[in-house]
This record gives sequence, C-alpha cells and structure tokens, in this order.
Amino acid sequence: MQKLAGKIALVTGGNSGIGLATAQLFAQEGAQVIITGRDQATLDSAAQTIGAGALAVRADVGRLADLDALFATVQAQFGRIDVLFVNAGIFMGASLEASTEALFDETFDVNVKGAFFTIQKAGSLLLEGASVVINASTLIHAGMPGAALYAASKAAVRQLARNLANELAPRGIRVNAISPGYTRTAIVGRAGYDSDQVEGFYAHTSGEVPLRRPARPEEIAKAVLFLASDDASYVVGEELLVDGGYANVGAAGVLRG
Repeated sequence: MQKLAGKIALVTGGNSGIGLATAQLFAQEGAQVIITGRDQATLDSAAQTIGAGALAVRADVGRLADLDALFATVQAQFGRIDVLFVNAGIFMGASLEASTEALFDETFDVNVKGAFFTIQKAGSLLLEGASVVINASTLIHAGMPGAALYAASKAAVRQLARNLANELAPRGIRVNAISPGYTRTAIVGRAGYDSDQVEGFYAHTSGEVPLRRPARPEEIAKAVLFLASDDASYVVGEELLVDGGYANVGAAGVLRG
C-alpha cells in the first residue's frame, strides 16, 4: 500500500539533490507533488523526472512575494497541503575572514527566513494530520572549518522545528527535522568548487563517517518519507540523524565525547 496515497505534498528546493529524490519517492508513494526552485530549466527537467503530474513552481523562498504566489497557486489548484518538506537551502563555504555581509544575508535569507515564512504562509493550508519536515544538517552537532554560517543557519531551523512542533501540535500538525550527513549532491559544486575539489571533499569527509562513504540522496529521502507518513504519527519535534553514524559515533561523536 502506498504511504502517501491521495496526499498533496510540497517540496521546496525539489529540483535537485535531496529535494528531487524525495519528490520522486513521494510521487511513487501516491502523492500529488509540487516542487519549487529558483531555476526554471532545472524545475522543468525535475518535473519530467518525477512524472505523475508533478507541478513545478518557480519560487525563491527568500522572497516573500514568491511564497505568496506559490501558496496562492497551491490554494487554487489543491486547496490544502498534507506534507510539507522544507528543504530549500544553500551552502557557500567561507572562512571567518572571508565571510561577507552579503554571504551572511543570503545564507540566512534562504535557509532560515525562507524556512520560517514557508511554514507560516503554508499555515492555512495545513490541515489536521499534516506533516512538516524541515531539512537541518548533521553539522549542527560538530564543527567544520568554513561552514560557520551554514551550520548556524541549520541550527536555527532545528530550533524552528522544536518550537513550531509545540505550537502546531494542538492543530494535529506534526513538525520534525531531518539532519542529513554528507550527501553526494550538487550543493558542494554550487559552492564554487571544481570537480577535483569536490571529490577531495567527499574523500576527506568519508574518512570521518563510520560507513566510510557519503549518503545517496535516495537514502535521505526514505527517512523523510518516514517522518512525512502515518508511520511517524506519534513523532513530534524530533530530529532524525541520517548521517552514517557521523554525529554519534564518528568524528563528531569523538569531539563531543
């Protein structure tokens, strides 16, 4: 039996990486899927990949006008949201010295402001029994040079999940967080690294993970599906680490130890 049969599922940043893998899995599990992204070409390609009548809406989650237009479209076409995966995010690595106000603003506008207002503006469409999953990161449990802004923004959305879970639970809406570990997606390359640097990054970080490899986006998607579905009907305010053991028994676990 399909876990999301008849559900309306919105995935922000659903045009690549973890978002696209999750959108595909949601569609396979019977959901009507809506995806967002900032690039129309990759959105169109992702919608074709997902199939099943997936709807692609161009929207920058850091722009409130874009969110208003997105949810007006969802309201007009579907009238509700059963599953909301707040996934859109960016990673731009920079040292303390190299970080700029512009980088700070962009990181927090997309990762934090975008997450908060996505949930706020979806509020009237989220009915009893709805599930909200926020994409955080295992890096909130450790330290990595050059990732201070990214990790701080993801720690903020983890706290959003805790507080909004408490606020929305009386309405029968579950809010949880997923914290992926190092995952092989395009996000590292988009941070400005060439292919050799990307491979070097994954080779280095894999040595810190007990399973000795990065995750595949499909592995993260299966965990998101669990939190989104009725299988997790009594799970609220949790953070599900999907990181190959990195935070608890790997390098981060040793540092916390």
